[in-house]
Amino acid sequence: MKVPNKVNELRRRIMKGLTKNVGSSYSNPKIDPNSKIEIKKVLISRPNHRLGNQLLSTPLIQEVINTFPDCKIDLFVRGGVAHPVFENYKHIDKIIQLPKKPFNHLLNYGWCWLKLRKKRYDLVINGDKNSSSGRLSTQFTKAPYKVFGDIDEEIKATYKDYEHISKYPIYNLRCFLEKLGFPKNNNELPVLDIKLSDAEIANGKKILDGITKNDRKTICIYTNATGAKCYCEDWWKTLYERLVKEYPHYNIIEMLPIENISKIAFKSPNFYSKDIREMGAIIRNTTIFIAADNGVMHLASASLTPTVGFFSVTNQKIYEPYGNGSVALNTNATIMEDWLKEIDRILKVNG
Repeated sequence: MKVPNKVNELRRRIMKGLTKNVGSSYSNPKIDPNSKIEIKKVLISRPNHRLGNQLLSTPLIQEVINTFPDCKIDLFVRGGVAHPVFENYKHIDKIIQLPKKPFNHLLNYGWCWLKLRKKRYDLVINGDKNSSSGRLSTQFTKAPYKVFGDIDEEIKATYKDYEHISKYPIYNLRCFLEKLGFPKNNNELPVLDIKLSDAEIANGKKILDGITKNDRKTICIYTNATGAKCYCEDWWKTLYERLVKEYPHYNIIEMLPIENISKIAFKSPNFYSKDIREMGAIIRNTTIFIAADNGVMHLASASLTPTVGFFSVTNQKIYEPYGNGSVALNTNATIMEDWLKEIDRILKVNG
């Protein structure tokens, strides 16, 4: 049974109100000056089923690994995309996976929460300050040190990119560790990374070569998105025709969504895959990826391909692709000439 959106929104508001003060007592950790702090077992809580949100947690995982190279990490997630997203992260020990629809799997849902309580961790991190389940799971778990992700006004004032959903958990963690006596960390923030293997990348190239049937470099577009984030057919057709005109020496291919629809009426060579890692490997072999804000945009970013993300309704400061020369463009405040300038910039570096 599908729960209506209005009911879901009401549930979120109620749960957010009930959990907003959960974890407030952990903001200033208690330190025993006579004992050495060892972080060996870490839990990261990010119970969201969407592909994009799982990919957006990969920088935090890398940060934990870089800081504590001998640690083992458990993930508390929801839905079915976690295993393919994280399968090449060798530091991950267990993935505790809540069912996407808990009311249909109450026994499994309860068992997942019991698993959390059964194990003792050294550090627990809530990956999203706005997640009620994340805050509750962080509180529920046994650990001496917990990072709930609440907004730190001092950090917010220090870093212009603090709002980004992948970045503020890292800034918060670094601040928390400083309070524990760890040295200040000013290293560059990790980017999204699905950690494709050499074999996966080679297979992606083979598939891409079969689509293009030439050795020219490739521009990949993805014309689908959910709800109001999705641009209309006329918008995409206009952009596609301009890309064809401006870049005659590049292949232009389209990645299709599971619904097998195209906003450009299938005018370009196209492909589709149900395998997240295969999709990422194909994108990795392209020169640039162009899409609206959606999970596949984050997959392209996590495949380490320069990504152009178009934003019209969501906050680009929170979700924009970053690293590898990627850029976010607010289409309410820019025109096509601005978009082409950014595309030119990326192609000159990588083309």
